[in-house]
Amino acid sequence: MELLHSGKVRDVYADRKDGRDDIVLVASDRVSVYDVVLPTPIPGKGALLTQLSLWWFERTADVVPNHVISADDVPTKWAGRAIRCRRLKMLPVECVARGYLTGSGFADYQRTGAICGVALPAGLIEDSKLPQPIFTPTTKAPVGQHDEAITFDDVAAVFGITTATKLRDTTLRLYRRGAKLAEANGLLLADTKFEFGRRGGDSRGELVLGDEIFTSDSSRYWPAEEWEPGRPTRSFDKQFVRDWAISTGWDRSAPGPVIPPNIVAATRSRYIELYERMTGQHWTEPPVGSEAGPGVDQEVGSIPARHAHADTP
Repeated sequence: MELLHSGKVRDVYADRKDGRDDIVLVASDRVSVYDVVLPTPIPGKGALLTQLSLWWFERTADVVPNHVISADDVPTKWAGRAIRCRRLKMLPVECVARGYLTGSGFADYQRTGAICGVALPAGLIEDSKLPQPIFTPTTKAPVGQHDEAITFDDVAAVFGITTATKLRDTTLRLYRRGAKLAEANGLLLADTKFEFGRRGGDSRGELVLGDEIFTSDSSRYWPAEEWEPGRPTRSFDKQFVRDWAISTGWDRSAPGPVIPPNIVAATRSRYIELYERMTGQHWTEPPVGSEAGPGVDQEVGSIPARHAHADTP
């Protein structure tokens, strides 16, 4: 295995053994907020992200093809936290869908009355349900920089109107599928993000969904029974860690604050509760080998700040 890239949360390996040209995507227990990897891992997080993504990839394959080859044909040391994937040329854009007015989207709305050029009705309050889901893309910035909100027209200027339309329409179709299944399980999917690529580097090839899908790291989930616009809503995602980190007085620059044991436990509990509510399955920790790979599950003080996926929603 050749390490190609160590991101904020995932490590990417190339497997060229026996003529293969696959990618093995390994999810770590690292947690990042505001584009900074915090020095404390969340035990089992990598496996939870991987297993929930696999559950969702299976249920959205009719909407868009995905990069999954196998979750079993991976090195034993990464069992449960790794996926063998097709090699893709990823598009440098984060495709964000929003169904509710929250996070950075609410801040933008307060300033401009719009998000990424999409005008919204006046008078909405925080966590309001939007009249319809909207596409609010961002850039994928180089390492050390932050992603920036862009408009649909910006995406079209880079990729052409045909690809931009496919990205927008596919993103919104995926969001609607996810929101419907989440609601059936008593959850609201407030917003989410996707990454797409093309096989073989074909600039005109079919769009393929990569990275992760509808996880606690890429999406905001709320319990439907507790949601009320204008009031704080308990979340099953890393918004809990974001809120805690800001409460410490942290200025959002590296290094981030060490996460205390009670916040680690509460975060892990939320990730597990989401998995169990969404899938209807009891969470069982998969076996983990003795070798975790570069950057995976390292202890306090050993993880540099990295940037691979946006903290967009």
